[in-house]
Amino acid sequence: MKIEFTAFPRTLQGTGASRRLRGAGKVPGVVYGADKAAQAVELDHHALFRHLKMEAFHASILDMTYEGAKQQVLLRDVQMHPFKQLVLHVDFQRVDKNKKIHMKVPLHYINAEICPGVKVGGGVVNHIMNEVNIQCLPDHLPEFIEINLDKLELGHSLHINDIAMPQGVEPISRVKKDNPAVVTVHVPKVVAVEEEASAPVTQITGQVPVDAAAAADGKDGDKKDAAGDKKDGGKKDGGK
Repeated sequence: MKIEFTAFPRTLQGTGASRRLRGAGKVPGVVYGADKAAQAVELDHHALFRHLKMEAFHASILDMTYEGAKQQVLLRDVQMHPFKQLVLHVDFQRVDKNKKIHMKVPLHYINAEICPGVKVGGGVVNHIMNEVNIQCLPDHLPEFIEINLDKLELGHSLHINDIAMPQGVEPISRVKKDNPAVVTVHVPKVVAVEEEASAPVTQITGQVPVDAAAAADGKDGDKKDAAGDKKDGGKKDGGK
């Protein structure tokens, strides 16, 4: 997908100048990289905000028109207002076709509804990661990476190194080494709680077991007999 936008030279810089730009419907920004000097630019806020809603704008090579010439750039940073729908600043990096780039690329999951863990096991798919850090040459940069879940079983997961990457694309070294899980299928929590609740429960009541009751009666009888013997013996001795 080819995405184009236009940037204009920005002559005034500083906090006050940036505030005035935003008030005029413009966004201050900077373009850097490719062994060239950084350029201060400004962009139309309405057009930029519309582009920022596109997933591909965040993970694609962009064609930026600047002073009549086109440059290929990557969106590197966006600063947003804490609560207003207002872009405060943007950073773009120029692309060198001969150097590998590091980018966060979205993950798109397919066939979740027909995987054995869901269709047969009644599980739920949990997306642990929605994007991954990759490295590649600019010409190999994908808009997204597709992950097929058609064979995922209940209780199983897929890790970074299990994913078939597009040609010329690989996870960055740290991610490849850590090999984190990206998706799993597990039993829904509601089902697990219901199964726990339906498990048999041993009830303890106040009823004394028969053997214990009989033993207790026997002890009481022995005590009564012993007490009776003492009383009778005392009377006999007193009569003498």
